[in-house]
Amino acid sequence: MAQTTTKASRSEFLSFLENEGRFRPDSLIEGAIEVAEEVHAGLVREDGKSLFLETHTWPVAMDVVAHYRANNRNITGVEIASAILHDVMEDDERILNLYESKAYGFEAYLAYRFGTKVQEIASDLKIKPLELFPGETEDERKAARFWDYCSLLAKADYDVKVIKLADRLNNMAFIYSLPGHEKQKRYMREAEDFYLAYAMMEPSMPQFYARLRRAYEALRSRQKQLATTV
Repeated sequence: MAQTTTKASRSEFLSFLENEGRFRPDSLIEGAIEVAEEVHAGLVREDGKSLFLETHTWPVAMDVVAHYRANNRNITGVEIASAILHDVMEDDERILNLYESKAYGFEAYLAYRFGTKVQEIASDLKIKPLELFPGETEDERKAARFWDYCSLLAKADYDVKVIKLADRLNNMAFIYSLPGHEKQKRYMREAEDFYLAYAMMEPSMPQFYARLRRAYEALRSRQKQLATTV
């Protein structure tokens, strides 16, 4: 299966799912699409104009499906719904208001509507607030948070690993298109420190490793070009 695009509309995602993914959307996927559209409605990315749903949510979910099909692994609505909802925990306060679910919490709402597996994947992928980590400076707290997150990912299930690698690849590709953006150096450092090795860890994912390596080299080349023009 060909590598998926970095931009897709809702209809293009659904067409991909049925034609290349050979999966007809079920009620779980339809529900995940509904929640993702409500939570991420109007959200734009680092360039201030690219819609999050079109340049991240749908492409990442497509990439996850492509990986499962290319590797002849079974995929169900649970994995696809989890890929669609992988970022909703970042906007939990907004969805709490939308569904008036503050009485029992957003994680409980996810488990109730989509099942514990989807809720657990979304929770595992959530970046925790910086104030929860030790350190005298912000950089020290960020380092502690990254260490904690990498430790969690290293022990995560196959489904979580696939979604996270697809998520990271999408972010690296998008940030490459924004010369000089401060996230370029961070994504390079995190690839060196963890993500390249993560793709090699069992269960290894050679296709993701090759693409991460290319994305990393592209960012490094971009940084070198910027350094010579300063």
